Amino acid sequence: MTEVIREGASDAPARILLAHGAGAGMEHAFLAELSRLLAGPQIEVVRFNFPYMSKRALDGKRRPPDRQPVLLDHWRERVREFAHPRLFVAGKSMGGRMAAEICDEMNAAGLLILGYPFHPPAKPDSWRGEVLKQVKTPTLLLQGERDTFGTRAELADFPFSPAVSVHWLTDGDHGFKPRKASGVSEQENLQQAADRMRGFIAEAGA
Repeated sequence: MTEVIREGASDAPARILLAHGAGAGMEHAFLAELSRLLAGPQIEVVRFNFPYMSKRALDGKRRPPDRQPVLLDHWRERVREFAHPRLFVAGKSMGGRMAAEICDEMNAAGLLILGYPFHPPAKPDSWRGEVLKQVKTPTLLLQGERDTFGTRAELADFPFSPAVSVHWLTDGDHGFKPRKASGVSEQENLQQAADRMRGFIAEAGA
């Protein structure tokens, strides 16, 4: 079984350690395409699975995500395993939420979040995201404007930490996919996300 997927130069000056969301693993098309757009001589992208997803990959059985302490410990282990002078921790949805919890303690060069799950869809009262009010690590949050886990309108007055930069993907859902009427394609939003990530990484090293 493949433990990780590595793309880009192993001696690149920056490394992104990228975690998946709750429902799909490291081979998901969203992460695969984003990695393809980012990886190269300047950036290495390392994708990994959480333990419950590794078990699914073995036997095909769907499982709920591991409990938060297990997810966080796995994140810490991966950060130690793939230590780098300029290591950026990143994640889609749940993976990004967990990365936000450990980035300060692990002295990451930066945090990259792809669609933060501020609340479950249709449950706006079950709010979470306190860590983004307090995080000290330079952070880039990429969020679809109509993400059902936290829309642009819902977050208009959210008191983000000064360390957090927010970029909205035009008409994007939780996977940054826009509606046809928006005039923007899914690929354009993914390319814009990758460009923003690349620019953020360059600035964090300046």
